[in-house]
Amino acid sequence: MSKGRMGMRDEKKSKTNAMRMLDAQKIQYTAAEYDATQEFHTAEDAAALIGAPVEQVYKTLVVLRETPRTKPLLVMIASNREVDLRVLAKSIGEKKLRMATKREAEQLTGAQIGGISALAQLNKGFEILLDRAAQNLETIHISGGVRGVDIQLRVADLQRVTNAKIVQATSDDETEGTDKNMNTS
Repeated sequence: MSKGRMGMRDEKKSKTNAMRMLDAQKIQYTAAEYDATQEFHTAEDAAALIGAPVEQVYKTLVVLRETPRTKPLLVMIASNREVDLRVLAKSIGEKKLRMATKREAEQLTGAQIGGISALAQLNKGFEILLDRAAQNLETIHISGGVRGVDIQLRVADLQRVTNAKIVQATSDDETEGTDKNMNTS
């Protein structure tokens, strides 16, 4: 990985806010535009389009606490997994959580579903959480802040720059499918 390397993305196109933030922090990453039309793709579809294992491609979900006037959550989990709200609530000491609706997620983040990135939401009132399965990976793929753009970076860098809290966000009975040796650099 090299700092700011644009991969398949046209060098002349403007960088996303997520890329600018990584550049400012001097964090190495690779970015790839896998669909210039910015159509919605599931995280699994995105993994296939960028040629990465689904276990390394993480989706960012907006989760809301039931307690009024509390920070919404951005929860990053592997594309082949589903968030378990009961497990997540227990992991962060909450009684009850709910998934944001599509409309709520887009209003809160200012981004379309499929383009929500924790990197573009820093200092915007979210608590950022990363599923513990990510600790088994060297690198991770996340949204570049717009649909059709992928950013690959080291998990440790993602955690550091977002100040993400490692949590249990998925059920233990789901297959992990992660391997520390998997690296698509």
